[in-house]
Amino acid sequence: MDVSLPIWLAFIAGIIVLLAVDLVGHRGAHTVSLTEAGVRSALWIALGLGFSIVLLLWQGGEVAGQYIAGYLIEYSLSVDNIFVFALIFSSFGIPAEYRHKVLFWGILVAIVLRAVFIFGGAALLDHFHWIIYVFGAFLVGTGIRMAMKREHNVHPERNPVLRMLQRSLPMSNDYDGPHFLSKRTGVTVATPMLAVLVVLSTVDLVFALDSIPAIFGVTRETFIVVTSNAFAVLGLRTLYFLLEGVMDRFSLLKYGLAAVLCFVGGKMLLSGVYEIPIWASLVFIALALGISIALSLRLGAPKPSGSRRRSSA
Repeated sequence: MDVSLPIWLAFIAGIIVLLAVDLVGHRGAHTVSLTEAGVRSALWIALGLGFSIVLLLWQGGEVAGQYIAGYLIEYSLSVDNIFVFALIFSSFGIPAEYRHKVLFWGILVAIVLRAVFIFGGAALLDHFHWIIYVFGAFLVGTGIRMAMKREHNVHPERNPVLRMLQRSLPMSNDYDGPHFLSKRTGVTVATPMLAVLVVLSTVDLVFALDSIPAIFGVTRETFIVVTSNAFAVLGLRTLYFLLEGVMDRFSLLKYGLAAVLCFVGGKMLLSGVYEIPIWASLVFIALALGISIALSLRLGAPKPSGSRRRSSA
């Protein structure tokens, strides 16, 4: 798939416009309502899936199918990010009306960092084909660990980037509205908003170590990996506000995600022997996620057993 520089620039410009529109639509700190989150989530999903129609008309069904598979993988794995984001907000006690702003800038940083990671991964695959087997084994191992993991734990104090920031810039324990920096007795200090932004961005990059190799398992086209990642991550903010109050109802989703990671990892490991067609990948991903979501909703939220430790921060 040969993508010219003007097409890349047009896509980047489109993403910037979408981000600008979203930022203007959230001027002023306010708590995002469930209705607002639902409408905006539907719009982002429509944009994400609508881009597959552009690819269908431009490059054909195979490329469009690869994009949809990558988008579904990234979007579904984003749900796992949301559990951790909720714990981070709880750890820092960030007010609800400031959460959209920090998520906005955190997602913007994440898109840039993911793009760097994607181009690096594509270069490795182009020069060292055996890397695909390393990615495959890594995804299978990640899937197994995800299925066995009982709960999320967040340790902001262990974040190396945050510790580096604390050493280079004075930090305040108090919020100054939605600002990342504040003047205190003539000295510029970082507020907890900046600390949350740093933790969110680095945590998302860690999650990308799982999701990006998974997308490379369904397509080697860098443009498809970048675009599917961008559209999925752009919808992550509104998805957080939509699922914020009902995340416990998706207790079995992690098993569906684990199955997807193991499947894609196995697909990579078998790539030298048999290439699983994209339609089979789409069917498996849809079934694994659909069944795990349906069973989660049917069983309902798990009943708490005693005091459940969510974070040690």
